[in-house]
Amino acid sequence: MTVKVIGLIKLTDHSAFEQYRSQVGKTVEHYKGSIEYRGMLTETFWNELGCDAFSAFVELHFPSKEDAHAWAHSTEYQSLLKTRSQAMKLTLFGVES
Repeated sequence: MTVKVIGLIKLTDHSAFEQYRSQVGKTVEHYKGSIEYRGMLTETFWNELGCDAFSAFVELHFPSKEDAHAWAHSTEYQSLLKTRSQAMKLTLFGVES
């Protein structure tokens, strides 16, 4: 069963974001995943959950929940966390489809 990993992003440092973005794709691919969509938020229609504001999103696809979990906790991805923390605030979650 395919797993989508959705990231809601609030950019805080565009330079650090470009550095992170140039490296993260290789970590995703290493764990059988792909970056399917990236985009900027244009409008919020409802926010009944009171989510923090975000400016961008990403959608990753993995063949399984195990692959997504392995990627998120991998040494390769963990090595990017310092840059990621400088670049953005992130909410990342998985959805089975």
